[in-house]
Amino acid sequence: MEEKNILKTGTTTMGIVCKDGIILAADKRATAGNFVVDKKTEKIHSVTEFIAVTMAGMASDGQLLVRIAQSELRLKKIRTKQEVSVKEAANLMARMVYQNVRQMSMVPGISHFVLAGYDTTGFYLYDIFPDGSISLCEKFVSSGSGSVMAYGVLESTYKKDMTVEEGVKMAVTAINAALQRDSATGNGIDIVTITKDGVKKTLEKELDMNIRL
Repeated sequence: MEEKNILKTGTTTMGIVCKDGIILAADKRATAGNFVVDKKTEKIHSVTEFIAVTMAGMASDGQLLVRIAQSELRLKKIRTKQEVSVKEAANLMARMVYQNVRQMSMVPGISHFVLAGYDTTGFYLYDIFPDGSISLCEKFVSSGSGSVMAYGVLESTYKKDMTVEEGVKMAVTAINAALQRDSATGNGIDIVTITKDGVKKTLEKELDMNIRL
């Protein structure tokens, strides 16, 4: 019973494709079973100046894979003297997730990434599933236990050729829907935009859940 609680994780992350960039958004709650472990978790990480990922699943595996990806992509840029493409970064992450989930371990290494970025050929959004499979997303994608609620908002409000500004507002609405109904999602929201100027944190908001008289 104790091991099952350790393995239970939850979150809500998403990526939204806009005409002038891509939005990545995530809540700030980290859980172990029904216990809230951290209320200020960073779930969106830059892997290069123009590429970022959201992570869901086992925190230790997700953090380690992100650090390895950051190092590998930095080394590749130094060796080739060229910017890394989004597709290269996505394939690297997918290979690492594939290898990680198939290693024998007392605690299965389960991690789910949403990767987005910009290169000379355009903007791209990828869903890197816990089994190591990879999918190019043309509109949007969500991961984590609150993704069911988030998808309801994304499916009903997404518009083709929407701006980054419009995408940020939609991401807030989608994360808020998950906050209201998913117990593993909460405590705030982080939003990162990826444009031709690079990765930039656009919104960071914590929720005050204290009761005062």
